[in-house]
Amino acid sequence: MLNAMLNWLLVFVPLTIALEFLHPEAHTWIFLSACLSVIPLAGILGHATEQIASRLGEGIGGLLNATFGNAAELIIAIAALQRGLYDVVKASLTGSIIGNVLLVFGLSAFCGGMKFKKQKFNQTAASAQAVLLTLASVGLIVPAAFHHLQNYGAHDRENRLGLDIAVVLLLTYVAHLVFSLYTHKTLFAGNGEAEAEHGEKPANLVRAVITLALATAAIAWISEILVGSVQEAAKSFGMTEVFVGVIVVAIIGNAAEHSTAVMAAMKNRMELSFGVAVGSSIQIALLVAPLLVILSHFIGPRPMDLAFSPAEVLAIFLAILITGQVAQDGETNWLEGAQLLAVYVILAIVFYFLPEVAKA
Repeated sequence: MLNAMLNWLLVFVPLTIALEFLHPEAHTWIFLSACLSVIPLAGILGHATEQIASRLGEGIGGLLNATFGNAAELIIAIAALQRGLYDVVKASLTGSIIGNVLLVFGLSAFCGGMKFKKQKFNQTAASAQAVLLTLASVGLIVPAAFHHLQNYGAHDRENRLGLDIAVVLLLTYVAHLVFSLYTHKTLFAGNGEAEAEHGEKPANLVRAVITLALATAAIAWISEILVGSVQEAAKSFGMTEVFVGVIVVAIIGNAAEHSTAVMAAMKNRMELSFGVAVGSSIQIALLVAPLLVILSHFIGPRPMDLAFSPAEVLAIFLAILITGQVAQDGETNWLEGAQLLAVYVILAIVFYFLPEVAKA
């Protein structure tokens, strides 16, 4: 029934494209149609990721899902960079980080915990990823502190500081890949088993990778249409741009991670679920954000720094803090999932009432 419902929602994909070309002024309808379009595409992407994970391991499956899931966000952010919309870029990055560790991981732990009393994942791997998230928060807090200590001046120094920190974060992410995929790959392997016959693995694996790539391309296209209409739609719904960037766009942009992580948790594959949710936040903080800083020196009207607003920095710090506490024992239950969701709702309420001027 769920698959039939998702297949039925695919009709909104061509409808969104048609509205974009035939009625580009209908921003609210384009926004709603694009939101519904992303849901079935995320389901397809999640199913393909699960197939890959069952053959190559939970670690590689989670990494591929995070990479393809964040590809759409990277494409959208690059387009925003070219227009100099740096506040929108930073808001979407903030929303992705807190959305993945609080909403995606929280919903996964809650849904999985309602079916299984206790779900376990590798404690050492979880601890390593929690430390990486803490490092990411340091990489965002320091530039913000420098920005305010300099009394909002010294832009050249801020740009140089952001570029140097971006390089350090990128090198750290490379070290994480070596750790998780080579030197300590057994920690991230999980216990997923192939569901197909041995002789079908090569064909199914190729088909899953192709499906993953096509679904990502479609999500990137629809997401770009969605972001193009989101500002006008936000006005009609009475929402501020900061709320749209941190909450609405982030939820839609992370639909792939939502789908995969929750489905994996409900099948008691918490290694994959944790790898998708937390791994995606790590990739946003240590790869996507630094890469955007570097690219802004070439494609933007001016370089972008890493000085996020105080509200964004506080939200990221609190999200990483509670996620580390939940993941430190290597197991989850439905109550811990509910607690993560509660923190996300609290932060969403704060960003809803946060005035536009507070993000500058």
